[in-house]
Amino acid sequence: MDVRKISTIAWHEYLTNVRRISFILITLLFPAMGLISIIIAGYFSGEAASFLTSQFVPEAKPSGIVDQSGLFTPIEPKFAKTFVAYSDEATARAALVGDTIASYAVIPNDYLETGRVMWYAKSIFGNASAPDGNDLRAFLVNRLLTGKVDDATLKRTTTPAKIDMITLDSKGESQTGGILSLISGFVAPYIFSIMLFAAVFSSSGYLLRSVSEEKETRVIEIILSSVSPMELLSGKVIGLGALGLTQVGVWIGSAIVLSGGLGALFAGAVFILNPGSFLFATIYFFLGYLLYGALMATAGSLGTSLRESQQLAGLFTFWASLPWFLVSVVLANPNAGIARALSFFPLTAPTMMMLRLPMADVPIIDIIGSIISLVISIPVALWAGGKIFRIGLLMYGKRPTVKEIWAALRKA
Repeated sequence: MDVRKISTIAWHEYLTNVRRISFILITLLFPAMGLISIIIAGYFSGEAASFLTSQFVPEAKPSGIVDQSGLFTPIEPKFAKTFVAYSDEATARAALVGDTIASYAVIPNDYLETGRVMWYAKSIFGNASAPDGNDLRAFLVNRLLTGKVDDATLKRTTTPAKIDMITLDSKGESQTGGILSLISGFVAPYIFSIMLFAAVFSSSGYLLRSVSEEKETRVIEIILSSVSPMELLSGKVIGLGALGLTQVGVWIGSAIVLSGGLGALFAGAVFILNPGSFLFATIYFFLGYLLYGALMATAGSLGTSLRESQQLAGLFTFWASLPWFLVSVVLANPNAGIARALSFFPLTAPTMMMLRLPMADVPIIDIIGSIISLVISIPVALWAGGKIFRIGLLMYGKRPTVKEIWAALRKA
C-alpha cells in the first residue's frame, strides 16, 4: 500500500467533514450546554435551589410516639425535634392523616418481652414515610439505658461505630490515595469506554455518509482508478477516526476549562494513582476504534443507500453495546463465565474489558487473550473489508449476497 495515498485520503476526509455544519453544531453542543448550566447555576443559584427544594425535597416532619409501655415518655429534649408523644393511637392517626407528622410508632405494653414496635405511615412513596430506623433505635436505647450506664457508654451504644472502609490491592496491602484512589480505578475505564462509543459512533456516521454519497454519485469509480480499495478504506478510517478524536478532544478540553482546571487536576491525580487503568483503557480504546472503523466502512459500502448502510452498521453497534446490557452481571461477578467469554470475542472485548478491569483482579490470560484477539482481528477486518469494499462499491441498485461476498474472499 502507498502511505502517501493513504495520508492524502485521510487528510481529505478530515478537512471535508470537519467543516460540516452538523459536525460543528454537535461538537459545540456539549460545551454550550455546560456553559449555559454554569450561567444558570451562578445567576439563579439561590432562587433555583429554593425552588427545587420546595418542589422535590419534602418538608421535614417529626414522627409520633404512642408509648403504651410508659417507658419512653416524656420525650427528652434532645429528641424533641424528631419525635412527638401522643397519648393514644387515635390522636396519632389523626395527626398522620392531617400531615402533621410523617409517621408514628406504637410501643406496646410488652415491649421489654417482645421488642416489637409497630410503625404506621400514610404512604411509603410520598412525603409521609416511616421514621428513620437509626433515629428510632437511638431513641429507644437512650431511654432504656439512661442512668444505668455512664454517658460515654450511652453515647457509643446509640452510635456504635463510624466505619472507615479500607481497600486492599492484589498484594494485600492498603491502597493509598483514599477515596480518590478508589474512584480512579472505577471511573477512568468507564470514561474511556464512553469516549470509545463517542469517537467510534460519531465518526462512523460521517464514514457511512461519505462512502454512501461517493457510491451513489459514482465518484467512487474515479477514485478506485487511482487507489486500491485497501488504501481507500485505510485512509477513510484514519481520517474520520481523527475527526472523532477531535470531537472528543474538544469535549474534554471544554470540560477542563469550564471546571476551572479541576478536571485536569483530577485526571492527573487519577493517572498517578492508577496508571494501569489508563494504560489498558488506552490500548482497548485504540484497538476497538480500528476494528469498528474498518467494519463501519465496510457496512457503508454494502448498502444501496445511506439508510440501508446505517441499518447494517446497527449490527456492529449492538455488539459494541452488549456488555452494557450485562452490566448487572459484571457488577455482581466481573469474572463470570459470560463476561470472560465476551472478553475474548473481538466485537465485545474492548467494552467488556474496560468494564471488568476496575472491578476485580481480572485473570492475566483474559487480558492477553482479549488483546491478541483484537490484534489478530484488525488486519483480518481490514483485509476482508478491502475485498468486500471493492465489490460493494462497484455494485449499484442491489446489495451483494453472502454467496458473492464469500466468492470474493475465496478468490482473494
